[in-house]
Amino acid sequence: MTLSNPQLVVLDSADELAHDVAARLVATLGAAQANDRRAALALTAGSIMEKVWAALAEAPGSVDWSRVDVFWGDERFVPSDSSDRNDTPAERILFAREPFSAATRYSMPPSGGEYGEDLDAAAAGYAKTLHEARRAGDDGAVPSFDVVLVGVGPDGHCCSLFPDHPSASDDSGPVIAVRDSPKPPPLRLSLSFDGLTTAREVWVVASGDGKADAVSAALAPGADRTHVPSAGARGTDRTLWLVDADAAAKVSG
Repeated sequence: MTLSNPQLVVLDSADELAHDVAARLVATLGAAQANDRRAALALTAGSIMEKVWAALAEAPGSVDWSRVDVFWGDERFVPSDSSDRNDTPAERILFAREPFSAATRYSMPPSGGEYGEDLDAAAAGYAKTLHEARRAGDDGAVPSFDVVLVGVGPDGHCCSLFPDHPSASDDSGPVIAVRDSPKPPPLRLSLSFDGLTTAREVWVVASGDGKADAVSAALAPGADRTHVPSAGARGTDRTLWLVDADAAAKVSG
């Protein structure tokens, strides 16, 4: 599979970044729905993503949200009512209101749910969910997501793929069980690189000077995704790094 090279787009502030990402998302999902096709979107969480969801809530645009499938790039393996869940703020900010509530949401399994405390079974179960949600023309093991919105940690991690951690080299399936996460909570579910790089477009969104080292490292020539996992967040058609000026401050060239 050939993956796209990253393109860097810098906005002046976090607020401008959030509104830019929201506008791009409306346009891209709308285009994906041409010819009565369903759009497939995968999300990850974080403070800048919450700003994006809030900006999107203000401007739903022409997207038919009843024809949008929403998936997750990673999730904390905690009970469904835990405030640590990634999908909790997304529901509160975006999907609890119209027209976004019409979207079909595929949350990752919680602990104590269908798979109990079996993290491996939960990973396999979500992989099956993704497989069954493929659209006509999605010829991989999971949907060819039209967009995956990916955050980046100060250490360069993305989804729950962490630097120099088994998660960054786990190719056992498109969805993996992550144990001993360097960032709490310790148990997580995540798309692997195999699951992530099926996407047509991957947008890495970063804000603030605390992300400047990670952005610079990921965009450096020859960056190794085992050491800087966000460097491996690539789409087949396009990879965008959408960042504010503070996050871009240390990018060379």
